[in-house]
Amino acid sequence: MAPLPSAPDALRVRVCASPNQDERPPGLPVSLIVVHAISLPPDSFGGPGVEQLFTNTLDPAEHPYYAEIHHLRVSAHYLVRRDGEVLQFVEPAQRAWHAGVSSWNGRARCNDFSIGIELEGCDSLPFEPVQYARLADLVRALQGRFPIEAVVGHSDIAPGRKTDPGPCFDWMRLSAELGRGRIASEA
Repeated sequence: MAPLPSAPDALRVRVCASPNQDERPPGLPVSLIVVHAISLPPDSFGGPGVEQLFTNTLDPAEHPYYAEIHHLRVSAHYLVRRDGEVLQFVEPAQRAWHAGVSSWNGRARCNDFSIGIELEGCDSLPFEPVQYARLADLVRALQGRFPIEAVVGHSDIAPGRKTDPGPCFDWMRLSAELGRGRIASEA
């Protein structure tokens, strides 16, 4: 495990490098954090599916849903598991392939200027308290390194196409964890 640069001592991450990344466009600052939710298989937690998806090692024979998605080449910068473990798949200065077709404040291609943080979760179940704490730790650490202007949901940058982090994600709780007023997705 390695500490996240500029993170509190308590925030440790397990590095699990994803090949699904590349260089960001030169001169474009990282200014957005995108919160996602993922579970593989759907609505199941704790297994290796997400890690395998992000490292291109998902076995299509292991689950019927995996046969539909194993060909995807996607990643996120971080995953916060239900128990609070934090995995880093892509160094934040690099571009992870998490947002897809997206736009924020009139700017397309959010992967170019955002950091993707996946929470192990789904649209139908609440997230764990420790996930909010670890997410807030990550946001604070990243704000110390990059000029972050907003924290938004995947549904905010890809409306109609994505629903995550979903209706069970508590934006006010995240704001409270961060010790600040409203954040972009509450507006």
